[in-house]
This record gives sequence, structure tokens and C-alpha cells, in this order.
Amino acid sequence: MKYSIIVPVYNRPDEIGELLESLCSQTETDFEVIVVEDGSQISCKDVCEKFASILDLHYYNKENSGPGMSRNYGAERSAGDYIIVLDSDVVLPDGYLAAINRELNQHPVDAFGGPDASHPSFTAIQKAISYSMTSFFTTGGIRGGKAKLDKFYPRSFNMGIRREVYAHLNGFAKMRFGEDIDFSYRIVEAGYSTRLFPEAWVWHKRRTDFRKFFRQVYNSGIARINLEKLHPGTLKLVHLLPMVFTVGVIALILASAVGRALMHYCPEGQWLWLFVCPWIPILLYSLIIQIDSTVCNKSLKVGILSVPAAFVQLMGYGFGFIESWWKRCVRKQDEFTAFEKNFYK
Repeated sequence: MKYSIIVPVYNRPDEIGELLESLCSQTETDFEVIVVEDGSQISCKDVCEKFASILDLHYYNKENSGPGMSRNYGAERSAGDYIIVLDSDVVLPDGYLAAINRELNQHPVDAFGGPDASHPSFTAIQKAISYSMTSFFTTGGIRGGKAKLDKFYPRSFNMGIRREVYAHLNGFAKMRFGEDIDFSYRIVEAGYSTRLFPEAWVWHKRRTDFRKFFRQVYNSGIARINLEKLHPGTLKLVHLLPMVFTVGVIALILASAVGRALMHYCPEGQWLWLFVCPWIPILLYSLIIQIDSTVCNKSLKVGILSVPAAFVQLMGYGFGFIESWWKRCVRKQDEFTAFEKNFYK
């Protein structure tokens, strides 16, 4: 068997159903699917049973241990030459596995990953969130499949690893967030090859509202400092940009507030510039986001929603990064002590 597709699931029976349905339409059929229920309160067993006669599907239910350990649990029970890990909230185009086949046949590689995109059926908020995670003006376009600034590191929403590599590195570490980047770093550090497969893309639903999205990117910001502690030298300039953006936005808002206060006590108007000028870069950036997203998504509504999505993406990550830097680098707390409530429940 060539591919073992591992999908950890936590309280998302509807999403896994859509993923399994998309797997039924693959033009490449040499694969098995292993669904690992990670201690869910809402089981997806009934959903999986509907596809048991169509797919080579194996369902396991275990106590909650986080996504990384659940992927390892599935990998230990798999038989494929390549292990492909997917998030439960992705949907695959018909030619997904065929695209992976082409890439591996032309240029074999030890680990790989593909980009993600927004499906036409997604809600306006989901499309806006997808834009904020893939746009050049927010993440540099890296997750949208454009050329990266440095070596490619696969992410677990769409990630493939040769079985021997997975076994040699003992799979994912016991981290609640950032475990996929940690694994990618270990793959590269061990001398294995990685590459982006641009045509092996997925539709990725991500979060369905801004509150959940903020928590997701906040935890990603926290994980970045933890990853630097585990892999010194991996913190790059691009990882600092959300923090710089966050501090900059706060500084501009505070400057405007000072200008407003001075206008109140000195109403002659000489402080009007201090009240108005700080908002110009914020409004200009918002306008760029709105126009670009409107054109990309062919929807003014998505374009408008992309503005708060972009700020949530950058500032959520920035706030998490700052908190992690304070606790890990300034207060010298270890990972478990600093983030027990966030990461290790």
C-alpha cells in the first residue's frame, strides 16, 4: 500500500464526513484512511461507518492526548509507504493524491506538504480567514503556495512523510501547538529532504468565527517561542513581523488617544495632527487588504471581512508571541509551567 492517511478528530463529526466524501472521489485509489477519535464528546463513529464499505477505513477511539499523539497512534497502526496527515477540517480535490504521485515519481522526497485554499461553498467569514492566512499582505503568501523565503517546512493540515522517516524520528512530539513545525524542523535537522507540492492543495475551512480564529493564532504565537527554545536559530525576521505589527498598532492608537486628550485641554487645534495622523497607516493598510481580498475573492463582503480577519491574524499571533517571550525568556519559566492551561490539560 502506498499511502496511509491519518486524521485526528476532536468533536467534529460533520467535518470528517466531508473529508471522507472527498476521499471517495480520488483518482488515485491505493490508500487507506485511519481516523483517530481523540477523546471526543461528540463521536464521529457513525459517520465513519457510512464510508466503511467504500473506503479502506479504520476507526479508533482513544483518550484525549492532543493532535500529535493521535497522529502517532494512527501511524503505528498504518501500513502505507507514505504517511499523510490531514486536519479534519480539510476537503480534497479529486486529483489530490494523483498530484502527490506525480511529484514523487518525478522527484522523490522524504517529506512534503501542499498549500490550502478557500472553497466557493465556504462562508464569507471562512473565506476572509482563509485570505488572512494565505495573502502576501499578511503572511507573505507562504501558506498560499507561493515561493518561501527559506526552506520549506510542511504543516500538519496537509503533510506527507516517508514511513521510515516517521519511524526514525518517533513522529510528533507531545506538544499541543506547534508540534507539526517541531516535527518539520527535526526532519530537516536530521538531513532529510522536504519540498512543497504546489498542485497537492486542499480546501481548508479553518475556524468559523473570529473568536476561535484569535485563539488559534494566539496559540501559534505562543508556540513560536517554544519552538525557538527547542530549535535555536529557527526564529526568523518573518516570525517577528506580527509582534512588530501588534506593537505598532497599539502605539499608533495610544498616540491618537494622547492627541485627543491634548485637543480636549488645548482646543485651539494644534494637536489635531497628532489625533489624525496615527490612523493614516492603519486605514491605508485596511484599504489595501479590502481591495486585494475583494479582487481575489470577487466579493466586496469578503473583502470587508478580511480587514478584521487580517488584524485578528496578525495581532492574535503577536499577543501570543509577546506573552510567550515574557514568560519563557524574561521570567525563565519552562514550557509546562508557563502554559499548562493552554497546552497541557
